[in-house]
Amino acid sequence: MPHTLFAVPILWGAFFTAPASADPFYDAALCKPPYTTDSATALYEAAEKLAKPDTSMLGAYVYRLPRALGQDGFASSEVIFAGTAVGVLIEGARADTLAERYGLTKERSTLLGTATKGYSRALPQEQQPQPDLGIVSIVARESPSLPGKTLLACELVLKADQEALDRYEKSRTP
Repeated sequence: MPHTLFAVPILWGAFFTAPASADPFYDAALCKPPYTTDSATALYEAAEKLAKPDTSMLGAYVYRLPRALGQDGFASSEVIFAGTAVGVLIEGARADTLAERYGLTKERSTLLGTATKGYSRALPQEQQPQPDLGIVSIVARESPSLPGKTLLACELVLKADQEALDRYEKSRTP
């Protein structure tokens, strides 16, 4: 699995007994449950049983699932693990629609030019597994590196990484 730095135990019985209409991979992209190394590892192990990863995207593992999944009118057949994020690749350029559906707001940064469109929403404080380490958010992003797809993911941004990004963004502002 791609390298992660976050560890908080959760109850797996609750995670894997989600309603039949909610796929665990899609739920994970919506931070149900919030991102932890344990939750990402369990999903990674489940994906490994279903498919071989495409590792052609630097730093990410993409698994093409044997069946499509989705909810709320969004479809996907690919699960992605990248750094401290787990998500699905939604068919089409759907960041705006995902943002509207899931209450995401426009991101300040384009992640050093890698995202052409990005939205996010941090989980409420009471749902943050370890707020002293970083912030867990739901994100939707479009990028030239994902043509015809939109990333919908649950991601942990470490405090140190956010501070570095904030400094970079500030240095670019005249």
